[in-house]
Amino acid sequence: MNDKYAELELRRVELIERIAAQRVQLSNIGAKLQTPLIVADRGIAVGRFLAKHPLLSFVLLVYVVLNRRGVAALISRFLGIWKGYRYLTFL
Repeated sequence: MNDKYAELELRRVELIERIAAQRVQLSNIGAKLQTPLIVADRGIAVGRFLAKHPLLSFVLLVYVVLNRRGVAALISRFLGIWKGYRYLTFL
C-alpha cells in the first residue's frame, strides 16, 4: 500500500512540474502574441467606429479614391485624427 501512495505522490510531483513548465511556455507565447493582438483590437475598434459613422466612412472612401499618395498615408492620418477624437470625447 505504501508503495502505491509513494508512486502516486511521485506522479503528482511530476505533473505539477509539467504544469509549471507549460505555464512558462504559455506565458512566452502570450508575450509574442501581445503586439499582433493589440493591432487587431485597434483594427476592430476602428471598424466599429466607422460602422457607427457611415458618413465619415464615405468621406474616407472618397478621399482614398481621389488621393494619389495611397492608403498607408490615409491610415496613418486617420489613426491620428481618430486618437485625437477619442481623447477629446473622453475628457
